[in-house]
Amino acid sequence: MRAILLRLSLCLCALALSVPANAAKYPIRPVHIIVGLTAGSGVDIMARMVAQKLAESLGQPFIVENRPGAGSNIATRYAASQEPDGYTIFISTIANAINATLYKNLPFDTLKDFSPVILAATSPNLLIVNPSVPAKTVEELIAYAKANPGKLTVGSSGVGTAPQMTAVLFRERAGIKVVDVPFKGGPEATSALLGGQIDYLFAIASTALPHIKAGRVRALGITSRQRSPLLPDVPTIGESGLKNFEAVTWFGFEVPKGTPHSIIDVLNKEIGKALATPEVKDKLAVQGLYVAGGTPEQFDHYMRAEFDKWGTLVRETGMSMTE
Repeated sequence: MRAILLRLSLCLCALALSVPANAAKYPIRPVHIIVGLTAGSGVDIMARMVAQKLAESLGQPFIVENRPGAGSNIATRYAASQEPDGYTIFISTIANAINATLYKNLPFDTLKDFSPVILAATSPNLLIVNPSVPAKTVEELIAYAKANPGKLTVGSSGVGTAPQMTAVLFRERAGIKVVDVPFKGGPEATSALLGGQIDYLFAIASTALPHIKAGRVRALGITSRQRSPLLPDVPTIGESGLKNFEAVTWFGFEVPKGTPHSIIDVLNKEIGKALATPEVKDKLAVQGLYVAGGTPEQFDHYMRAEFDKWGTLVRETGMSMTE
């Protein structure tokens, strides 16, 4: 009997050892959320709200760690190198979908090095113009650009950024020739638009709304498939002649590849609950961010479509960057 009990005990020990220690009861220590943008950005605000909710529901600190630079490549490289134990969470964005083809010889592969958890939020851009531009609709802007090739200038927050790539997608779909003027960041591009140094740009809602309401710029269209409740009178670009046009900024939670499914399930459930709270939804809506949610599989499908779309555009235009 003692021999049988001893063998049973050994089997139970082996079974316990086969289950990742951190997966049995997760989390048992602080969790780090890696963000590739600066503090105060839309993704950072979202990350901090979710982190607070996760700390409350799971009983451990969730620490937001900003690692900006190189178009989010610094943060991505760091997160990809961490142990797949659930204690490092990475917030991937549209930048990862663009960078995968735009940058050559990246030391990581976002689709292969991470496992998706949940799509957190999306945010459309607004096509805004300086009031001096003789166009009050998207159709009129395209017609003017075609009649005056190379005359209009479009600003952006920098080469390879989501606003700039949105402008490139718009240019290619509309078949127009304009002058691309990249700046060091969104605030600089917005200041140039207000000052009349550039004619139009694509800006996030939180940046554009105050200037639209003050009459300093004019909104012609929005880049999502649906109109925004913040500006219900502004048509989508798809409604304005470029059918099926869509270019939204998105944020999602991922973990290093190999993280136990049990931990991914916990994170998907708890992050989904956090995002669904009225407090979080309302605060994000003010920033022009709309809660998404869903399963890891749905986020994976969404990301792959985004990687394909932006990768195709980069290849077709011959764009390229180095870190």
